Amino acid sequence: MKKFFALMLAIALLATMTACGGNNADNGDNAAPETVKFGSAYVISSLAATDATEDKNGQGSVDLTAAVITLDKDGKIVACDLDTLQIKAAYDIAGKAVANAEFKTKREMGDNYNMVAYGQAKQEWYKQADAFEALIVGKTVADVRGLVVNETNKGTDEVINAGCTIMINEFVSAIEKAAQGAKDSDLTKDATLKVTMAAEQTCTDATEDKAGSNKVATTIFAAALKDGKVALASSDCVEIDFTFDVAGKSTFDASKEVKSKREKGDNYGMVAYGNSAKEWYAQADAFDAACVGKTGAEIAGLKADDGKGVDSLKSAGCTIYVTGFVAAASKI
Repeated sequence: MKKFFALMLAIALLATMTACGGNNADNGDNAAPETVKFGSAYVISSLAATDATEDKNGQGSVDLTAAVITLDKDGKIVACDLDTLQIKAAYDIAGKAVANAEFKTKREMGDNYNMVAYGQAKQEWYKQADAFEALIVGKTVADVRGLVVNETNKGTDEVINAGCTIMINEFVSAIEKAAQGAKDSDLTKDATLKVTMAAEQTCTDATEDKAGSNKVATTIFAAALKDGKVALASSDCVEIDFTFDVAGKSTFDASKEVKSKREKGDNYGMVAYGNSAKEWYAQADAFDAACVGKTGAEIAGLKADDGKGVDSLKSAGCTIYVTGFVAAASKI
């Protein structure tokens, strides 16, 4: 009888272990999937402004390079997406601002960026960026910094052989900045990354009493996607005001530090001077949260006819104009 009860106890114990999945050390199927850190950033380069002449318009110009990355527990890059927007904002010798037809990033230009046709490159910009992104997977940020040849700002032989022959210094700077601000998340390694940009231009002609302005506000939207829908997002906006006088001479100070609206934080002054309940970054956070679970087309529906958010977005804490947010985010 004792043997019978011992046998029954052993069977019950085995059944319990089976129902609970047994020893997790031997059964990886029940282990929680590893999560990753999520970070995004932009860097500015080639910021300059020229005077207008009889033969040529004056021009403010800047390059914005944006990156979004995920990092594993060892600080190695899991995924990355990069893009660059070259902004050129002109004004003539009469002090009149010149409006651009549109702004497109290098990735959006695709084959029309014409590195192959006119730059004797073997691959277009977006393909070279893709090659660099693929190469750095599994590398630490320090490893990635080591891929830059400082004398040329291009990549080492490893980068060139991978198919990326363009300058990569701004890619690397944006990745480093994104890594510095990366935060823990619920994302897993299979999340797809996307960074998009949309520029809005405001033009004002110069008068004898006031400088003219060709102002470009660029919204940057970085997202992790699951099944085509946003799982996590972060928005920012960089606003640069290229000013000039009635003769088309630049009055823009290119040596002055440019900070994004998110980087300005509470110093952006929406609460102090704009009678706003929340600062810009807090309202951007509300927009980002509202994008979670939505496709690009669904995000486009967050904008009302007046350029502000729909009622649900306003109730969530985003009461500012969202035209730039939506223009960038709906591109995912």
